[in-house]
Parts: sequence; C-alpha cells; structure tokens
Amino acid sequence: MLTRPVEDSRTFANALAEAGVESLISPLMDIEIDRTAMPDLEGVQALLFTSANGVRAFAAASPERDLPVYAVGDASARAAQEAGFQAVTSANGDVDDLARLVVRECDPIDGELLHVAGSSVAGDLAGALEFVGHGYRRAVMYAAVTAERLPTEAAAALRDGDLDGVALFSPRSAVILEKLVEDAGLTPKLTDLVVYALSENVANALHAAHWREIRTADAPNANALLKVVSAARQTG
Repeated sequence: MLTRPVEDSRTFANALAEAGVESLISPLMDIEIDRTAMPDLEGVQALLFTSANGVRAFAAASPERDLPVYAVGDASARAAQEAGFQAVTSANGDVDDLARLVVRECDPIDGELLHVAGSSVAGDLAGALEFVGHGYRRAVMYAAVTAERLPTEAAAALRDGDLDGVALFSPRSAVILEKLVEDAGLTPKLTDLVVYALSENVANALHAAHWREIRTADAPNANALLKVVSAARQTG
C-alpha cells in the first residue's frame, strides 16, 4: 500500500510495477496548492525544494525558471526539471543532506535562499543554513490536508488480508496511518504487514509492536526504498 499523495504515489507505483510488485495507492493526504502565495524573489540566489509538491506549487504560481534549484532528492529534482528549471542539483537524501549541499555550493553573500514548502516541514533546514550565515526564507505555498478516515479500498484490503506491506515516506504519514487504522478498528490487522520505511525517523514514529516487521531503507531516498521492497518480495 502506498500512502503518499496521488502524484507521488503514482511515480513509486510505476517503479514497483517495473520490479514486478503490485501496489495499491491509498493517499492519506491531499495537496492543496495556494496559487496566491507567490513570494518576492528579489535578492534570492536559489530555490530549495524538499518535495515535488513544492515544485508543483511554485510552478503553478510563477513563470520563473532561471534560478538555480537545490532539491532534497531525485523525485523533487526530476519534478523541477520537468517544470522547466535548467540548473537543478539533487542532494539525493534528506534535509540534512540538502543543507550540506547548499552550504557547499552557495555563498551567503550572493543572496537569500528561498525554501518553497508546505505548511508542515520536517527537519531544521533553516537552523542548519542560518548557523553558517545564510539568509533563509520559507514560502508556504501548499498544505497537505490529512484524510479524515482510512480510504475505503485500503480498509477493505486490510480487513480482507489482501495487503502484504505498506511503504512510508515520512514520520507524519506513519502517525496518520496508525491513527486512521485505529479509528477504523483495524489495528490488529497490522500484525500481518511489513512496513517499508524510508528512514530511521519514519521507523521510529511507528509502534513496532503493531507490525509484523519494519524494514528500513539504507538511504533516505525512493531508490533505496525500492530496493528494500524488491529484495523482500524476492526472498518471500
């Protein structure tokens, strides 16, 4: 089961299909873009994206494509390239990796760093950059709205034993999933499932006793998580 918003889940579902793994897309959050939240770009030397949704939100609000882009991972970097940005660099990791990349590549005297993000963010990108003297600004251009209940198809698959596992990409998704499953009265069913967690932070957000097993990717990116899922399916 894939719990990310539809566009993000579809990309991972396609990768799973190429590896011979079937998946069920059951988003736990919907993305609402604020097209009126276009920030002032004067004095900005680069854009920082910690999700593909940030890229989509910015692209929907602004025609600007000339600023360099630093993306947390390959999915957000790919989204930026598809949106028409020419200078795109991926940290291929998490927020800490992005901070290290930006510190290495950018000089504080060249201008501010604009982080296009949602209403909820993970990590402390601002602290890491401001600590070394960078001017940092966050532009909230979208919100991830939590589902009020477990999607019907997911609840049925869980109830009927049709799921083998669930892929989780964020601590927030982990918390939301366990809550919605509990609200649906299906927590005992989780003991049949394996969780494929993007990182230790995701794994630590779960109640381990609820699940049959928690497997964590070696690196916090989609390719590493895909390898974990594929390896598990091959070994049965």
